[in-house]
Amino acid sequence: MLSNAAKIAVRSIPLDMRPKKIILCVDDNEQELSVLKFMLATNGYRVISAGNGQEAIGIFAETPVDLVLADYVMPQMNGGQLVERLKQIASHVPMILLGDPQRMAGEMHLADALLAKKNCSPQELLERIKVMSARKRGPRKGTVRMTPVMELARAS
Repeated sequence: MLSNAAKIAVRSIPLDMRPKKIILCVDDNEQELSVLKFMLATNGYRVISAGNGQEAIGIFAETPVDLVLADYVMPQMNGGQLVERLKQIASHVPMILLGDPQRMAGEMHLADALLAKKNCSPQELLERIKVMSARKRGPRKGTVRMTPVMELARAS
């Protein structure tokens, strides 16, 4: 049985209240990662962080994410390679790469947006995230979220 106070509290929650968008932030620089996490969390986003590409793939395979924000320059697996792997798992999730445009220019990317890390203001980044995370409406009809091959091998 709910108390009267609990019943009033439940009734006062707006029905149209939406859950927070979940953003996966990937950066090998802990300081930059914590700044991003703070900025996004204070603007109403739920943030999951990863310090490298392998960790990000593991999180992405197990957690529904609304948007991925990844640094381009990382050891072992750069942001472009990470986005390519994540798009194989769930191509409908929007992904933003942050980095030096001159470094990223010569390569083909599956990222939905490329932003200059040094010249991008926090307001510009937040606006891009807002627009891109609002556009995502779940998997397109007929698409299936793929389980990474590592998971399949471990299960058998």
